[in-house]
Amino acid sequence: MSGKVAVFGAGSWGTAFSIVLADAGNDVTLWARREEVAAAVNEQRENADYLPGVELPPAIQATHDVEKALHGADVVVLATPSQSLRENLSQWAPYVEPGATFVSLMKGVELGTLERMSQVIAEITEAGPERIAVISGPNLAKEIARREPAASVVACEDEDVAKMLQARCHSPAFRPYTSIDVLGCELGGAYKNVVALSVGMAVGLGFGDNTTASLITRGLAETARLAMALGANPLTLMGLAGLGDLVATCSSPLSRNRTFGEKLGQGMTTEEIYASTRQVAEGAKSCSSLLALAERTGVDAPIAHHVDALVDGRMTAAEMMDAFIARDTKAETD
Repeated sequence: MSGKVAVFGAGSWGTAFSIVLADAGNDVTLWARREEVAAAVNEQRENADYLPGVELPPAIQATHDVEKALHGADVVVLATPSQSLRENLSQWAPYVEPGATFVSLMKGVELGTLERMSQVIAEITEAGPERIAVISGPNLAKEIARREPAASVVACEDEDVAKMLQARCHSPAFRPYTSIDVLGCELGGAYKNVVALSVGMAVGLGFGDNTTASLITRGLAETARLAMALGANPLTLMGLAGLGDLVATCSSPLSRNRTFGEKLGQGMTTEEIYASTRQVAEGAKSCSSLLALAERTGVDAPIAHHVDALVDGRMTAAEMMDAFIARDTKAETD
């Protein structure tokens, strides 16, 4: 099964997933915010700003023209920063083909509304749940672009749509599984970024594997508490969209969120880190909204609480670790 897919967002993950789609037999139009990025993809077959040294397949063509990107596309993949989705999609939606399926690659929760990306898509486009899917899992873009073996989850409330998308992105190096638990996949993907920030902070402070393993494990428990309270399947958090994504993002130096956390641990401020890179660390943007979502749901979220305080400059990394360890343990179980 193949067709035309429009991918909106020519950053590292949007470009890497375009490679997956092309390898799976789709014609891919990659929309780039900057015209020079689109030109480089078409003329040099490379996105040097985000994936230098990776040759892009002929089936990928790039454009800065929204209408051209969407014309004839029955699948629309969204790979923009989560906090800019609402504004962007409001401009793109009028050009989407009737009945097209939306696929979110984004891992965040919107500030203010506390909506997941699938909820924002539904609100802006009025698409039903059978037309909205998410892809989540251990998705380190550079490794996927190099066609190293990887697996992920395609989640849609309509199982037939999930299977259709599974077939559309099953390439020789990329193995998708299906799920109907959109909520669990989205929360796992968003929350692991916050946990990766905390792990990076610990690494930046010079701590070792005991500390990072403790944070990863407690981060998984924190994620599961919130997801289950909101109605997700707890087994989702044990799979690729939960534990798998968490381990990859917390363990790899390729992870933007872990790297961002390391710099915070080394004493840089959030503003200094933003000024030094064009990459977006979603956890730094979403930690406050995830904390607010947990508080609204009545779920204890100590990692999100402390990471938010550090990102916001209300405490240092060392103070964060001390405060986290010093928490009252009487009500906690493993």
